[in-house]
This record gives sequence, structure tokens and C-alpha cells, in this order.
Amino acid sequence: MKLKSPMLVVKDMDKSVAFYKEVLGLHVIMDFGANKTLTGGLALQTADTYKAFIGTEDIYFGSHNFELYFEEDDFDKFVDSLKEKDVEYLHPVQEHPWGQRVVRFYDPDKHIIEVGENMKAVCKRFLDSGMTPEQVAARMNVPIKFVNACMR
Repeated sequence: MKLKSPMLVVKDMDKSVAFYKEVLGLHVIMDFGANKTLTGGLALQTADTYKAFIGTEDIYFGSHNFELYFEEDDFDKFVDSLKEKDVEYLHPVQEHPWGQRVVRFYDPDKHIIEVGENMKAVCKRFLDSGMTPEQVAARMNVPIKFVNACMR
């Protein structure tokens, strides 16, 4: 058994493809018309065809029970770029207890997108602030081996 791809049902394929390209930099790598696969393995399926596949009209958007998670090496630059885009935020940038900064927003069909600061970047940010490797490991709740690997 091998997981191949998450698939999101979308109301407007063109609008969704444009969103994922403009906001997250993803591109179509396979185009089957009503189904498109984007870089990273994300698949999009039109709602009309998906309804036929599952034999029901009951498709719900905006249920807040699933998200796509991305990490960004230059988190500050990404967050600044969002200001220029038509994005509906679930919440602004927040920092998790382990120090990682994240932002969550919606795609055109109200699927939640989370973009987090790369964990290695979090580690380096703490080290650059003057924390010792042991302090960083404790702050991030990670093994010292992870911190040491980030220092290389």
C-alpha cells in the first residue's frame, strides 16, 4: 500500500489552480481536465465529477477538519507576499509553544492552508538570538541532536 496524493474537491478548477500557483507557487504537472495534479503531489478534482464518483450531492466546504501544511524557508518574505494577494485569513501569524511561526488561510473553497516556518529556520533563529544549543532544545522540545544538525 502506498499513499499517492491528497485530493481536494474544488468548485472552480481554474480559480483553484490560479490560487495555488499565485499564492504557493505550485504548478500543474498532470492535467486530466476535471482532475489536475500539482507539484508536491496535491490533486484537485472538480466538484461535479466527484459527486458522480461518490454518488451523492453531499459535499461540504469549510468544515475546518483538515488542512494542507507547507513549510517555508523564508517565512517573513512569504508572509509579506501574502499582503499583496487576495487571501482570507483564518488567523494572522502566530507562534506555537515550540517557537515555530505559522499562518493559516483559506483557499477559494475554504480548505485550510497552513504555512509554517521551516523548523531548521526556527532553530537557527533561536541560536542567532544567543540561546545555547541546550536552551534551544528545551525551548523547541526537540532532541539536542536536532539542534546540532541545524548548526551544520
